[in-house]
Amino acid sequence: MATALITGATAGIGLEFAWQLAASRHNLVLVARDAHRLDAVAQQLNSVAGVHVDVLPADLGTREGIDSVVQRLSDRDRPINLLVNNAGYAINTRFLDSEIDDQAEALTVMVEAVMRLSHAAAKVMRQRGRGLIINVSSVAALTASGTYSAHKAWVRSFTEGLAVELSGTGASAMALCPGFVHTEFHERAGIDYSGFPEVAWLSAEELVREALADARRGAVLSTPSLRYKGASGLLRILPRFVVRALQVRGAVASTAAGRRNPITTPSQT
Repeated sequence: MATALITGATAGIGLEFAWQLAASRHNLVLVARDAHRLDAVAQQLNSVAGVHVDVLPADLGTREGIDSVVQRLSDRDRPINLLVNNAGYAINTRFLDSEIDDQAEALTVMVEAVMRLSHAAAKVMRQRGRGLIINVSSVAALTASGTYSAHKAWVRSFTEGLAVELSGTGASAMALCPGFVHTEFHERAGIDYSGFPEVAWLSAEELVREALADARRGAVLSTPSLRYKGASGLLRILPRFVVRALQVRGAVASTAAGRRNPITTPSQT
């Protein structure tokens, strides 16, 4: 049986990846900070799906946490066939109003950890001639919503470059670019999107199902749903000054509505 390692695996998109991969008979290595929550999820997956589940508590905002996952990915005797770099979060404060240490930790989780884990996994996968890395980016990568957009733009560009480097090796990489997804992401960040229309939202189930289908056909970029494919296409062709103006307009509207955070983050990991 193949083995998948998933970061941010106890909630939202990561948890849905765990369930769908377990249903397709993947053994799992689950990574998150909360050891008790990891154990509970592992027991549920093992009981329901009958797959082997290992847990690896690690804080990817620290070098020690990253190194512990890198060590597992580098173990050639227990190969990882699929890596899902999903861990991430939003900071509910504008860049200049936030603490720089908080911003640096977010950068570590969503950029440095993705780079180091991808590097460790890809080296083994290239040598074995098979394997897949899915890095969770976002439609926000095409917007101008602060450091979150910057992190996700880096993930998108980095993954495309990695896919080029792995071409012809039997291993591959794909960037998943979600829009708004019904998870606890926004609630945990203290961001109120209750006023957004339901049509803007995807379920984690449909998102992951389409992402895995895209991966099977060898896609390098996956943007689930026609509406977000359309939105991404529009964002790519709009002049950047228009994209920035839309961001300013959204910030003003959010502030006028009394929301805590005027920064739009249309993704959750």
